[in-house]
This record gives sequence, structure tokens and C-alpha cells, in this order.
Amino acid sequence: MNRLEEPPPWLTAAGRITVLTGAGISTAAGIPDFRGPEGVWTKDPEAERLSTLEDFLENPDVRRRAWSALATSPVWAATPTPAHRALVDLEDQGRIRALITQNIDGLHRMAGSRACLELHGNERTTRCLSCGTVTQTRTILDRVRGGDTDPVCARCGGMLKTTTVLFGEDLDQAVFEEAQSAVADCDVFLAVGTSFGVAPAAWYPETATAAGARIVIINREPTPADRLADLVVRDDIQSALPRLLRPQPS
Repeated sequence: MNRLEEPPPWLTAAGRITVLTGAGISTAAGIPDFRGPEGVWTKDPEAERLSTLEDFLENPDVRRRAWSALATSPVWAATPTPAHRALVDLEDQGRIRALITQNIDGLHRMAGSRACLELHGNERTTRCLSCGTVTQTRTILDRVRGGDTDPVCARCGGMLKTTTVLFGEDLDQAVFEEAQSAVADCDVFLAVGTSFGVAPAAWYPETATAAGARIVIINREPTPADRLADLVVRDDIQSALPRLLRPQPS
């Protein structure tokens, strides 16, 4: 379905909705996705090395490029979109079981979402890999912009890395388990702006379907999970999601 004017009654009545969001919810905030036609990795496949743990740990040049890219990232000027705010409204109605995001931009929390599980972490904080000290990433980026191209921990001199999960790095086990439980325990699984290209999110539609949940997918491009969906909407996320989730008159 290209456009949905009114949400189906079963969605309006749903009281335990588990939401999964991907990069598509944040592109309207000026943050490019990774794998789309205009994605960061589509345009520059070499850039994927900046998100690979082994390369980051072992190659100072990769670290310098990663910090430089982060320092100029549009994430720092981004603000939550109408779609982010629509999910806050849904949570305020008491209808969200959990909000799982693959994004590392922190916009859900900035919008006011509380039941937010960040599968891949958050780039707004940085941790020392030696002593564990956590610092606001903006503070580290001030140093990068000042010429400290491969910054180290101010406390112990250890290597710094944002609190994001890179390729080759394990997910936070508690977040992983809580997300799995939420997908297996909902009446509607709603996926927004994700291609289902990375596990464990790629498995969620099967898990939700097996548990008896209805599946809703809002995405501009086809996804492998469309065959399982009760509703697929191919419309602009920023208009489609608020329209889909708006409260209906009683």
C-alpha cells in the first residue's frame, strides 16, 4: 500500500506495540542512512571500515578518520522529527511495549522517549576502553576540532571509543534480551524505516509472527519482511507514522 488514510481498527485498538526504528526515521533530520541509494556506505564502501571494531582498534588512521567524520556529522545539528515525536505521543498513551532502535543518533531520547532500547548504542557518549570513564562525545570532539586527531582518555591515556556497537563487537546482553522479550510479547510489531539488513533486527518479524503479533512496516523501499506483514505502507515516514498512530475519536 502506497498511502494509508486511516489506521485499521486492530492497530487503533492495540495496547502493546513493540516498535523497531531504523535509519529511515532520521533521514528527515538531515542524518543520512547507510545502505540506501544515497547512503554513506553506498557512496563510499570504504567508509564501512570506520564502523568495524578490528580496524578501529588496530589502525590509527581509521580512528583519525572516524573521529574526523564524527566531528563533522550532521547529527550534532539534528533535532527530532515529527515521526520521533509521534512515538513519544504513543508512549504517553500507554500503548508502547518497547521502542527498539538501530540508530545511534540519540534522537528518540532527545524527543522524550523513555522505553527506548538502543541496540547499537549511542554516539553521544564516549568510553575509555582502559579505565571505563564515560564522557560526553561533544567534549571529545572539541579536542578533535582543535587538532587532537586521535584523542585518548584524559584520565589514564587509554583509547577512546563512542558507546556504539561496531561490527565485530557484541551487543549489550541486557538490551538484547529485553528487546527479544518485547518482540515476542506484543500484539503489534511496528517497523519504521528499516531494511532488516542486520541481525538481530532481521529476525524480529519472524519472532513476532510466531508469537501471534500483527506486523506493520513503514518503509520507502521493499524489505524481506514484507511477506509477513499485515500492513505495508510505502509513504513518507514523517507524514505516514503520525497519521497511522493518531488517536481515534471515541
